[in-house]
Amino acid sequence: MTKADIDRGDRLHVGREVVVDRYTKWARVNHWITAISLILLALSGLALFHPSLYWLTALFGGGQWTRAIHPWIGVVLFVSFAGLFIRFFRLNLPRREDAQWAAHIGDVLKGDEEKLPEVGKYNAGQKFVFWAMSILITILIVSGLAVWERYFSQYLTVPQLRVAMLVHSMAAVAIICVWIIHVYAAFWVEGTLRAMTRGNVSGGWAWRHHRKWLRALATYGKRDDQSPDGRGPAT
Repeated sequence: MTKADIDRGDRLHVGREVVVDRYTKWARVNHWITAISLILLALSGLALFHPSLYWLTALFGGGQWTRAIHPWIGVVLFVSFAGLFIRFFRLNLPRREDAQWAAHIGDVLKGDEEKLPEVGKYNAGQKFVFWAMSILITILIVSGLAVWERYFSQYLTVPQLRVAMLVHSMAAVAIICVWIIHVYAAFWVEGTLRAMTRGNVSGGWAWRHHRKWLRALATYGKRDDQSPDGRGPAT
């Protein structure tokens, strides 16, 4: 447990009840831009993937508009996620407790938190999503640029374009699956969604799911102590 377990903007509010700031406003804006970009990219990509899904192009103004907009949404996704990566990669580096957490995946699924090791701001499952997204988004942008007809595809041979398109499609399917896992976990673990909508979580949630992070905050982090009536600093 060190200061390295704390992100800037994390803060402990102690009063009638404990509230923990988990994400700043800009981190949440960055997250939702990334999330919306990924959804739009998936819909437009599926619309171009198979004739049976062509009806999805109506969401973007037709086939031509969908083909034109799709790669630009990919650029927005890449730039937006790069902001998240730069900010959070340090907190997502593997730790010793991650292997222990993964070894108790059965207890995770049963919600038996007391049998799990104490973890920092992110557990092994969240770190898996982070690094899977990082790798897949990189693959998507590289392969997507390769097949971008207007700017880059003329520099590749037909066999190379076919490989790039296959890789792009496989990465797209994989990232949709990772996104589904991410969204399911956000709803499954009660109180998690609040972190990305309001920016904070309850002290009970932090103690139950990220006890090492809460301990680090209590020891090294920024803290606001409120009076019993919650109106200001205790005297």
